[in-house]
Amino acid sequence: MNFIETRGNDGVKPTSQTFSQAILSPMSSFGGIYSPESLPLFDDNFLQSHLNSSYKTLAKAVLAQFEVDIDNAVIDDALSLYDQFDDPNNPVPVVKVYDDLYVSELFHGPTRAFKDMALQPFGKVLSSVAQARNEKYLILAATSGDTGPAALETFKNQDNVQVICMYPDGGTSDVQRLQMVTEDADNLKVIGIHGDFDDAQTALKTLLVSDAFREALQQKHISVSAANSVNFGRIIFQTLYHIYSYLALVRQGAIQLGERVYLNVPSGNFGNALGGYYAYKMGLPVEQIHIASNQNNILTHFIRTGEYDLRGKSVIPTSSPAMDILKSSNIERILFDLFGAERTKELMLQLDSEKYYALTADELAQVQAIFAADFASDEDVKGYIKQAFDVGYLMCPHTATCFKPYQTCRKDPAIKTIAYSTAEWTKFSPMVANALTGESYSGDEVALKAVSELANAPISEQIASLFNKPITQKVVIDKNDIESEILAFLER
Repeated sequence: MNFIETRGNDGVKPTSQTFSQAILSPMSSFGGIYSPESLPLFDDNFLQSHLNSSYKTLAKAVLAQFEVDIDNAVIDDALSLYDQFDDPNNPVPVVKVYDDLYVSELFHGPTRAFKDMALQPFGKVLSSVAQARNEKYLILAATSGDTGPAALETFKNQDNVQVICMYPDGGTSDVQRLQMVTEDADNLKVIGIHGDFDDAQTALKTLLVSDAFREALQQKHISVSAANSVNFGRIIFQTLYHIYSYLALVRQGAIQLGERVYLNVPSGNFGNALGGYYAYKMGLPVEQIHIASNQNNILTHFIRTGEYDLRGKSVIPTSSPAMDILKSSNIERILFDLFGAERTKELMLQLDSEKYYALTADELAQVQAIFAADFASDEDVKGYIKQAFDVGYLMCPHTATCFKPYQTCRKDPAIKTIAYSTAEWTKFSPMVANALTGESYSGDEVALKAVSELANAPISEQIASLFNKPITQKVVIDKNDIESEILAFLER
């Protein structure tokens, strides 16, 4: 399968790339990204044949449908990393909360967040390709809290790869920050920036397309790539758990094979939702995809009105910081899939220059046929956490945002909903503790203990151990100094 450019070709870059080429060089002409030229189609026989497949077996079958140009041995090695999750036989538990609401728990990996589902195997694939080519790569990652720890975890001590991780100082939870600033592998560099996630992501994209930066790296015989979901290597692994979660509901007897479901996805950069969209396009029986936002509700406004409007907007800090994002990169792939490269280029360049674009009425109707959206305030989130806890389910604030569109977006209550839990509660314990007790907690350690005792829930070792680790990554700089800081790191 080949991958093509979302904004068309500039006459300089190749018109299409293989999978391995696209993950190594994820940015395309005119500042665009890569999307699959076509998608494989799954019929009922495919789903039936994998009804009882393990996660790894299903994953390998889906990747085979994409015809990725990666050796089977590398794929097997990458997928074996799911054996390190809490339950190797079921790395993605699907848990019933209400009769018509099931939660797909994506946080049972090493950093306790859903980014492990994609970044664990993706990191192994990318580093293996780099080693096979005897090439060295600088991997850039911008994070709102979860991508960074997962990228650092998967790439640490890997040959031929160095990683720069940028995060907004003060814009993550304490646990998320500790997961990054306690990393001590020689090939990792963590940079806090004065700004928000959109500033970090803009810096990443700017460096990826900067000729001067690329030339400086070439002098060191280093190429540049990205671990963010602008890289389709992330997205391909994010289609898998949507298919697996659907089949889990069939195995549990909650639905019949072929019965349609709602997918309910907490969304920041839209990669998780895009994986669901591709699974739907490939044949997964999905009635509609419901997008959950927090008070940074740009996506809700876009899906309801067709207007992507950043004018006068700034990021609002919320209790679900991994979703504190205004410019969602993967909307571009939706535009491309629905409307083609020429229209996508027009819209995205307008967004870059005017911080605004608007779909036509017909285009909006196409979007709304697939997506609906709503957003939850911090007060909503606290209420949903308490409501779920009262029926025996403990969840993080990002997961709680899903309960708003679960209430407001379903057209047919008879259709089951799969909501996606993107992080373990331990990463946001002060907010969870406040929701459950009404009290304020000044530190994560105190809040972790309070929730653990109240819920009789263990604190995962990956989180508990963070508080005893030394801080090794202390750099916090202005966003304009990122490039010089990176080059200084590479001079070591």
